[in-house]
Amino acid sequence: MPAQYVDVVVFLVLAGTFPLITLAFGYLLRPKNPAPLKRGIYECGEIPVGEARIRFDIRYYVFALLFVVFDVEAVFIYPWGVLFRELGWYGFVVMMLFIEVLVVGLIYAYRKGALRWA
Repeated sequence: MPAQYVDVVVFLVLAGTFPLITLAFGYLLRPKNPAPLKRGIYECGEIPVGEARIRFDIRYYVFALLFVVFDVEAVFIYPWGVLFRELGWYGFVVMMLFIEVLVVGLIYAYRKGALRWA
């Protein structure tokens, strides 16, 4: 094994064992006195009513996912705008292809109705 990788192997071993050791210490040191009141649902002092799980409409999830995708688009476009003149035509063409893919995705999402709330 080359001497260059000894530090990396030691780091990986420590990174793998440290969480296991801390979890084991927590398991051994924590108090073990379960009670029905402790296992109950806490609702800010109120008695819980109904099920804890409710069904969300998938449209909210899809809308949030689309927001994240187009937010990441802005993260990629900003540095491109800063270096626009240095990148030249190649950078311009690559960014236009990137924006084209995103616009096609936006049109697809709009036609599928993912952007409508009701």
